Amino acid sequence: MDVLSFVPQFGGFLYTIASFVIALSVIVAVHEYGHYIVGRWSGIHAEVFSLGFGPVLWSRVDKHGTRWQVAALPFGGFVKFLGDADAASGKDAQAMEAAAADPAALRRTMHGAPLWARGATVAAGPVFNFVMSALIFTAIAFSQGTMRDPLTIGSLETLPGAANGLQPGDELIAAGGLAVPDYLDSDAWEAFREELPQEQPLDYTVRRKGEELTVSGPYLYPPFVRGVVPRSAAADAGLEPGDVIVSVDGAPLVSFDQLKELVETADGRVLVLDVWRGGETVEMALAPRRTDEPQPDGGFATRWRIGIVGGLAFSPATESAGFGEALAAGTYQVWAVVETSLSGLKHMITGAISTCNLSGPIGIAETSGAMASQGAESFIRFIAVLSTAVGLLNLFPVPALDGGHLMFYAYEAVAGRPPSDRAVRVLMTFGIAVVLSLMLFALGNDLFC
Repeated sequence: MDVLSFVPQFGGFLYTIASFVIALSVIVAVHEYGHYIVGRWSGIHAEVFSLGFGPVLWSRVDKHGTRWQVAALPFGGFVKFLGDADAASGKDAQAMEAAAADPAALRRTMHGAPLWARGATVAAGPVFNFVMSALIFTAIAFSQGTMRDPLTIGSLETLPGAANGLQPGDELIAAGGLAVPDYLDSDAWEAFREELPQEQPLDYTVRRKGEELTVSGPYLYPPFVRGVVPRSAAADAGLEPGDVIVSVDGAPLVSFDQLKELVETADGRVLVLDVWRGGETVEMALAPRRTDEPQPDGGFATRWRIGIVGGLAFSPATESAGFGEALAAGTYQVWAVVETSLSGLKHMITGAISTCNLSGPIGIAETSGAMASQGAESFIRFIAVLSTAVGLLNLFPVPALDGGHLMFYAYEAVAGRPPSDRAVRVLMTFGIAVVLSLMLFALGNDLFC
């Protein structure tokens, strides 16, 4: 056996792990910094800020008396405040008893601070996750800009087949004899796409330097692979962005819609694809998989999919977006992730969709590596999505999570007294058991779904 044959696989494994650690470390650092800085502003002293668990690799103590450290297991982190017994903010009875004699010292503990300070400190972690996600989405929207109106060609994709008479800068007036509607009007565009004749080449009417011309070009929606979904049939088969699927089981393709129809009607049967890549045609075989897709009405629909994202035969030209417009788009994307996540959880609980949609650490690591391999923007966008998911998860009212602590504080606000230490210990044990069970379940999904 050739040992060197394992080098590419081993390198890919290291790349996946490194991508996962980087993504998780950024998200955890922002989350825990939210707890730390709001706690400090609220007068609560942080004893330890740790990135990772286990043996300490590096540490230093700052002027505020907080020890900042990096630990050997980079799969989480914590802030230990004065009066905490552990990373889960359990009460250290001995430390609290020692501080009780001094009101000023008691005020600096997590459990002796006013309710508002404790609530703000706990809520800050998820809030910082949401804010980071919104800022990332805003920066991406600001850098990408908004599509020009009318729809204008920015750059042409490299496609096989007939010569392309389209040029960058052309404004599309008509295609296949149909007037081109506003690209951002989803209903009008969908109707236009359905009526568009599936011809190759396709006639276009364009405005070029103030003059209207009729030119021939590729079909508007070719079977072009603009993106590959991680952990999908396409990813496993080796499809890459930039590929063009020219035929399925020997049947030539003109449009992405033809490909979609063949995939949906295959009913999971193995398909043989002829893929054009950089001037050469390669053959690949893959079987479509059932996928639960979110719908505009908040529900989910199960479809056969191979896991690719299509697009136009060109990249549309853009113009600068205003900061307010970009911020609105970034904030909306955070809300969309939250809404889709909650809808997915609801549908999994009711059995409407498969629980295999819940990924564990292996699935998240594989997705991290796949998104990193598709470029910096894809990876950073993935970090924003994952950060939103982490913030949302931490708000669930489960003891041991931030939402569980907020639930205790809500009880204290209503009852006028905190729950008993014994009740908190029992509930925290239950919460930890729930979290560990969920992690094991998700890990089982990674291994067996």
